[in-house]
Amino acid sequence: MDVDISPKLSKKLYGGDGGAYYSWCPDELPMLSEGNIGAAKLVLENRGLALPSYSDSAKVAYVLQGSGTAGIILPESPEKVIAIKKGDAIALPFGVVTWWFNPFDTELVVLFLGDTSKAHQRGKFTNFQLTGANGIFTGFTTEFVGRAWDLTEEEAKKLVESQSNVGIIKLKDGQSMPEPSSKDREGMALNCEEAPLDVDIKGGGRVVVLNTQNLPLVGEVGLGADLVRIDGHSMCSPGFSCDSAYQVTYIVKGSGRVQVVGIDGKRKLETRVKGGYLFIVPRFFVVSKIADSDGMEWFSIITTPNPVFTHLAGRTSVWKAISPEVLEASFNTTPEMEKLFRSKRTSDAIFFPPPN
Repeated sequence: MDVDISPKLSKKLYGGDGGAYYSWCPDELPMLSEGNIGAAKLVLENRGLALPSYSDSAKVAYVLQGSGTAGIILPESPEKVIAIKKGDAIALPFGVVTWWFNPFDTELVVLFLGDTSKAHQRGKFTNFQLTGANGIFTGFTTEFVGRAWDLTEEEAKKLVESQSNVGIIKLKDGQSMPEPSSKDREGMALNCEEAPLDVDIKGGGRVVVLNTQNLPLVGEVGLGADLVRIDGHSMCSPGFSCDSAYQVTYIVKGSGRVQVVGIDGKRKLETRVKGGYLFIVPRFFVVSKIADSDGMEWFSIITTPNPVFTHLAGRTSVWKAISPEVLEASFNTTPEMEKLFRSKRTSDAIFFPPPN
């Protein structure tokens, strides 16, 4: 496999005073099209509103920074208006219409990762705007719009053409927006920074896994996700997804080193990463990370709703399950070395704190 898997930053597609929409491009990150994966980021300034739209892809949204309000309209369901904040993960199945609003001074930044296997373009989200200069109804004749909405053609033309911006606007001072409902939030979002930890290794790292148990909607999206935080100089065990899934990793903050090994034991990636970078690990390739002194945090989606991983080091690694005789023969080593090897990493699982 000769596809470039090096990490990349996103690029701005459009925006204005209210904020901007950024995307990762398959031309620069070919693993997007290879894995049928889309990735984008929404940045909203104070009073910025991302206009109502729907997408050709199922996604998981993750709030990287700030707080705000999201409107989510599932097919044939009333609008749910929820408060969102840093650490929130939201599953967005096909057919969902959404809008996003930032009422605060701090930027609201939302990451979108999703499946483009049914999209118009492999590796890229296509968002269909309901209003604005490129809104759906700008393509219909005033006769059709008027008939659909029971308006005169003149009224229909005025309504459709009144919003001249594209995608994102800045609300005027005093213009009100709906208040979020705590009831609406139930089952719609999970805060990964506040959820119970699935893995907690002292001095090593912590994991929260997003799956069908804690956020059932991810089953409809067809994706799993996790938030991983490792401490300074800690290591994430080499491992791979054993259910033919791609791992899509966005570095939230911190920095460190990454190595990926693929077919025939060939190292496919050796690089440094920091906040803002995205990379994708191909199916069955083995990946490992070591954090710098400030630690590292990343949010990943895995292209299956309940992912399963095999680790190649640590207490839960496959080596601990293989018989001593097979290990000795496989490594072509002595019984003494096999015993030394087996005696290591008997308590550490997945994350390894730095050496003393």
